[in-house]
Amino acid sequence: MPRWLDILLGRSRPAKPDLDALFALPSAAVTLRAATGFAPTGTGSVCFRAVEGGAFATVEQDIRALLGVAGGPAIERVDDSYGYTWLVIRRAADDVSALVTDLHAANSSLEQAGFGPSLLCSLVAFTGTTDRYGADRHVALVYLYKQGTFYPFAPLGGQRRDNVLELQLRGVLADELPIEPDLSRWFPLWGAPGL
Repeated sequence: MPRWLDILLGRSRPAKPDLDALFALPSAAVTLRAATGFAPTGTGSVCFRAVEGGAFATVEQDIRALLGVAGGPAIERVDDSYGYTWLVIRRAADDVSALVTDLHAANSSLEQAGFGPSLLCSLVAFTGTTDRYGADRHVALVYLYKQGTFYPFAPLGGQRRDNVLELQLRGVLADELPIEPDLSRWFPLWGAPGL
């Protein structure tokens, strides 16, 4: 449908995924650490709705082969209770660039094989001490594939999240990453592997 017809009818087109936005994460990790003390854990993951069939199994094997070259990351597949599959990738905590490159490669492989509609999000995990008792906290920077934007997720344990911390992190990272403006899209990722 022509773009002018969309404008005339008041319809908007969804944002196209921009996987290259992931490459802003290493710089954002430096800003996050300097401003809040949260440091990368070296763990990231790609979440997608797995589909049955040989084509998908082949793509998954190709991703493992691509990332599993000599000196490559540790990769683990985790199926969650919501019907999603996570490819969890582990690198050295101080090598966010390599982790982001691996996440980009996994997303791109799925996208190029026609499984883009199955992609949900990618995340990079961080840890730090933020409360007065010195307890370790975990947060994630989540990339929404279909929106091309990021949001922070700060679980508290159980099914609670620290909304104040999430908004604080949004403020810290506003100049570093395209932050998702619609807070209703800041989905809780309860029990996300690697977080």
